[in-house]
Amino acid sequence: MAYCEKCGAQLAEGAKFCPSCGAQVGAAQAAGNTQNVDLGAAFQNINNTEDTTQEFDPADIQQNKTMAVLAYIGILVLVPLLAAKESKFARFHANQGLVLLIAEIILTLVQRIVSGVLLSIFWGSGLMSALMSLIAVAVWAFSIVMLILGIVNAANGRAKQLPLIGNITLLK
Repeated sequence: MAYCEKCGAQLAEGAKFCPSCGAQVGAAQAAGNTQNVDLGAAFQNINNTEDTTQEFDPADIQQNKTMAVLAYIGILVLVPLLAAKESKFARFHANQGLVLLIAEIILTLVQRIVSGVLLSIFWGSGLMSALMSLIAVAVWAFSIVMLILGIVNAANGRAKQLPLIGNITLLK
């Protein structure tokens, strides 16, 4: 039985990616033992979420990667829903993209309401203006990180849930 060189998880025979950490099997050897970049403990396991790729037909994955990628780009989530109705892989990513879109809308609304309330209470305070900007940047950063993770997983033919919001199912 083979084990992942990066995290030590047990690998299925013929696996190209580790089901635990997503590392490419044998990538370090093929790349000439290049060193990994340490992004810090907080970010190392951000994409360490449930991976259900093995539940999908490889032909479906290959055919619908583009549709899956489009699912993460805002309103384009409708494209895979309408154009790839029968694709289980595209539907998985459309669900993830729809949940992300709804989360972005809710977070933006909350951020604007909180900013409006703080602005009315602390009118003219430079500190409040900076705090409102910081909240807006945090919402934006969350959205961008989730968008990138979703697109990378879809483009790589992976069915991995997004961190924090990926376990929400809106589409069956």
